[in-house]
Amino acid sequence: MATTPVAHSPLGIPKSRVRQLMAASIGNVVEWYDWYAYSALATFFSVQIFPPSAGNPLVPLLSSFAVFAVGFFMRPLGGLLVGAFADRYGRKSAMTFTIVLMGVGSLLVGLTPTYTAVGLLAPVMLTVARLIQGLSVGGEFAAATTFLVESAPKGRRGLYSSFQYVSTTIGQLIATGLAALLATMLVTADMDSWGWRVPFFVGALLSLVGLWIRKGADETSAVAEEIQRGEAQRPKLFEFLRSYPRSAATIVGITIAGTVAYYTWTTFLPTYAQITVDFDKADSLQIGTICLVFFMVLQPLLGMLSDRIGRRPMLITFGLGFVILPVPLLGLLTDAYWSLLVVQLVGMVFLGCFTSISAAVNSELFPTRVRAAGAGFPYSLTVALFGGTAPLIGTALQEAENPGLFPWYMSALALVSLLVYLFVLKETKDEPLR
Repeated sequence: MATTPVAHSPLGIPKSRVRQLMAASIGNVVEWYDWYAYSALATFFSVQIFPPSAGNPLVPLLSSFAVFAVGFFMRPLGGLLVGAFADRYGRKSAMTFTIVLMGVGSLLVGLTPTYTAVGLLAPVMLTVARLIQGLSVGGEFAAATTFLVESAPKGRRGLYSSFQYVSTTIGQLIATGLAALLATMLVTADMDSWGWRVPFFVGALLSLVGLWIRKGADETSAVAEEIQRGEAQRPKLFEFLRSYPRSAATIVGITIAGTVAYYTWTTFLPTYAQITVDFDKADSLQIGTICLVFFMVLQPLLGMLSDRIGRRPMLITFGLGFVILPVPLLGLLTDAYWSLLVVQLVGMVFLGCFTSISAAVNSELFPTRVRAAGAGFPYSLTVALFGGTAPLIGTALQEAENPGLFPWYMSALALVSLLVYLFVLKETKDEPLR
């Protein structure tokens, strides 16, 4: 990609396209590495942090995913507060703030003592760390996605949007890859006692790298600059909701299916295979890594396709796929290596039709003045309600001996979003950013 100035530069500052992509993407890698390290290592540290339940090994795992869900419920607050901050003070300042928060949260997870050593303080400390990370990730989506889309030249918003999940997937790949490496190199006792802490300390160090990179970014919001000069009034906290309620509601409908499918297929599926068909832990992490590489490569290809054919056809394809496929696909799972590999790869093809363009679709629904908060809050709220609870619901259904209900749950939510894609969402690919 040539390093020519961005086609539209609302601040009148020459910007390198590659530089802008790197500023958002590399910081985003660090953010999501820290976030996903938790889910990748939950099966290892759950019994260390939570008191074991006699005769029921699922209870510590269930507790760790409950804390995973708690972190998600901070994301709407992050989307609202950091989004409002980004609208008022600029995307760059907001992205600097979120990367610092994530580093602090990752360090706290790594330092969390065991339940045996300190009792109740252990799960409390882990919960606080996840709350900090949830606030950071919610704000990260609000600031970084608007930054990416606003940096895009005409006719390339879908492509630029795809780098949100390219960078997210790279972060997840590093997290799961490091977890798989440690699980392979260390004996089980060492992995359970101290090996799981290593990725969180690495995440804290990487946050410093992300902070340095983001300081070199160029601002994309002319409105934020005008506000700082006193030439425009600051948007109120819920102005996006009062002025654009339809857009906010549309984002909720768009996201319901996407967030459940995403966190199931990219995060929870290996664990789901472990607890339902007794799939090997190390093999499931390896398969997850292979599938994530495939998923990452898909993103820019599908983003470019959306710039040609539009956002709605992509979302409709995703919606139809996840209405029809979860039940038969998850029914194929066995303890055979190939079964998890095929199930995860097929699902990711359809999932990519959502993830590659979600940042563009959300950003295109709001004007610059309230874009970060308007796109960030309803998206993060929906992710908290449906995406963050997906591993918890899947694990709880297994404990209740009804794991077959989980794919039906996904299909039902996909149907809701499909109706939004068909009858509510308007095509926005050719419309200029407001």
